[in-house]
Amino acid sequence: MAEHIILPMTFSAVFSRRRIALRAACGLLLSLWLADAARADLLVYPTRLVFEDNARAAQLDLNNNGNETATYRITVINRRMTDTGSFVEIDKPQPGELFADEMIRFSPRQVVLAPGATQTVRVSVRRPADLPQGEYRSHLHFERVPEASGGSNVEVAARPGELGVQLRMLVGVTIPVIVRQGATSATVSLSGLELSRRAAERMPTLAFVLNRAGNRSVYGDLGATFTPRGGTEQQVGKAAGVAVYTPNPLRRGRLELQLPPGLVLSRGTLRLSYRDRPEAGGKLLAEAVLPIP
Repeated sequence: MAEHIILPMTFSAVFSRRRIALRAACGLLLSLWLADAARADLLVYPTRLVFEDNARAAQLDLNNNGNETATYRITVINRRMTDTGSFVEIDKPQPGELFADEMIRFSPRQVVLAPGATQTVRVSVRRPADLPQGEYRSHLHFERVPEASGGSNVEVAARPGELGVQLRMLVGVTIPVIVRQGATSATVSLSGLELSRRAAERMPTLAFVLNRAGNRSVYGDLGATFTPRGGTEQQVGKAAGVAVYTPNPLRRGRLELQLPPGLVLSRGTLRLSYRDRPEAGGKLLAEAVLPIP
């Protein structure tokens, strides 16, 4: 799935000799951050591009799902996945990290989309003649360009004894672009299943570890089922588009379970499976079970 991120915000503050209510100001910034983060007006399809050994060209469709005309700048960035599935932007590769940024070409590099409008972006790959075998990955980043009028800013004028805030926060979208060269393969397994039923949680959650080995990433869907002793198997949770990228050996996660009315997780078996995406055939890749007393 597409990766929604919050772009860096600009922040300026004017202080006086009087003490400032920093806690209130931080609360304001947090509420603004949450409100803006909830809006992702740019839709990108497909949400990932994979260039197999002989593939050279593909295209993306962009759609402005918002109510305002927006300008988006498109760039290639390199990102690292952490073992919890989040991403950090990086400049230099660590051992085992292979980037595709120097191979990726795309057009246009900036688009202006009216509300409801669509735009096609053409993406191609140019592999060097001596490219070593393996999987290379970078990300296409779609950054919303701030309006010249500053209409996307939140401004609070500074008065004596108060905090002046200028906040600019834009929602961006990134998608992975994967280039595979030569023979690539991966194996995957599930481990570390642990059920949590904390009172503060709306539903029980299932912790897991997705283990990967090989020279390519894995990408699939998670599904959880529960079978009461002597009863029928029922689906209790799912998550689509879960990836573990190279060179990461594992990804830790928590799946919130959705229990059908009347179902109690007691005296049965909880099963977690990881399958290829339906468009890739839906093959079972890994499975683990957790007995529930």
